[in-house]
Amino acid sequence: MEIAKTKDSELMEKIVSLCKRRGFVYPSSEIYGGFAGVYDFGPMGVELENNLKAHWWKWMVHKRQDIVGLDSCIFMNPKIWEASGHTKGFSDPLAECKNCNTRIRVDKVLEEIGVKADEKMSEEEINRLFDENKNKIKCPKCGKQNFTKARKFNLLVKSNLGDFTEAGTAPSYLRGETCQGIYVNVKNVLDSGHMKLPFGIAQIGKAFRNEIAPRQFLFRTREFEQMEMQYLTKPDQEMIEYEKLREYRFKAIVSLGLKEENLKWHKHDNLVFYAKEAYDIEYNYPWGFDEMEGVHARGTYDLTQHSKGSGQELTYQDPETNEKFIPHIIESSIGVGRLFLAVMCDAYTEDVMNEETRVYLKFKPSIAPVKVAVFPLLKNKPELVSKAKHIFEVLNEEIYPIVFDDNGNVGKRYRRQDEIGTPFCVTVDFDTIEKDDTVTVRDRDSGKQERVAVKELVNYLKSKLA
Repeated sequence: MEIAKTKDSELMEKIVSLCKRRGFVYPSSEIYGGFAGVYDFGPMGVELENNLKAHWWKWMVHKRQDIVGLDSCIFMNPKIWEASGHTKGFSDPLAECKNCNTRIRVDKVLEEIGVKADEKMSEEEINRLFDENKNKIKCPKCGKQNFTKARKFNLLVKSNLGDFTEAGTAPSYLRGETCQGIYVNVKNVLDSGHMKLPFGIAQIGKAFRNEIAPRQFLFRTREFEQMEMQYLTKPDQEMIEYEKLREYRFKAIVSLGLKEENLKWHKHDNLVFYAKEAYDIEYNYPWGFDEMEGVHARGTYDLTQHSKGSGQELTYQDPETNEKFIPHIIESSIGVGRLFLAVMCDAYTEDVMNEETRVYLKFKPSIAPVKVAVFPLLKNKPELVSKAKHIFEVLNEEIYPIVFDDNGNVGKRYRRQDEIGTPFCVTVDFDTIEKDDTVTVRDRDSGKQERVAVKELVNYLKSKLA
């Protein structure tokens, strides 16, 4: 019997607690009091994170002959960020509480009270809206209603890489997004790989943003990882390929096991000037539907800007017509943290088993951090422990990652594995040793147990995990 999952702060608190308790996610620098907007992935979290990245890479590179991979550097020439517009236009409106100095992101605070603040608004326009609604806005920390004027706050993180202390020397930045590393390598990929349009370049990598108010756990953080693919097309094929990419990405997301009722498309009403169209795949997080992945038609803006900024020609010559043109770009971009949180929310389940409420993570087996756990029924019986360890070694050659667990009674071990989402538990008991060389295999979701011959165990588990 499943207990209905409510979309509220209580569910979010449960997920955050489970992530810490079971080694999925830790607050960064916790022994020093933490560091806002930054998180560390623990032993279970890094396995899930890697599975999600491997799934994305499989769909975006390995299954596609028209997409290649890239791993560009976090540090890039500062002129890249000037050409892309980040040094001037990559900002959010910030205001500060005059009582306790807590910073708020004004557009999001306005949005929470039902007032839409367009990202293209000037400081004057933002402040007009802010002034009109100040009596409805309280400081999230002290509750006062006394704020400074809103100002644009640049999100690029400056670095002291190299010596830029001399007057006139440009600072370095930690990259604010991964796609710029793709754009400036288009020429290299074309020259070295002899790619033909349409083709894509995919990348997974870290990005950094000076978020004013990190919030909602992994949803908005200051250090995060992006999975992005930039697809280059002929001008007249941009929107055709765009629709194909939208369909492909939705199919890939659903293949992770996410429930379709928790996913929907959201069309952007206010587009940046160079974009033809933009949609987000939204997930129904505990606070409601919010952006998980973006699919955007970006036109020629990015390559045009970098061609102007670098002085390098970033055109493509059609081998059939000899026509030269700047390729149009469509992109898909998803944050690993946002996908991780969506998968955790979707998998989190409470039910009643053996008259006790239990919590388990109903992961699709292919992305579960641990695939199989092997137990001896009793840890103080050497013959059971020896047999269980032998079975573990055999399975570990064929199925991974798996764990050996003899800590506590079997019931507690089941609950522990349920909470990390392990699909199957294998228990070695006295019948294994004395009777028929079979083991008990327990299914995570139903709790049902089945006797399986040891000699058939690898094939049995592989078929179930597939």
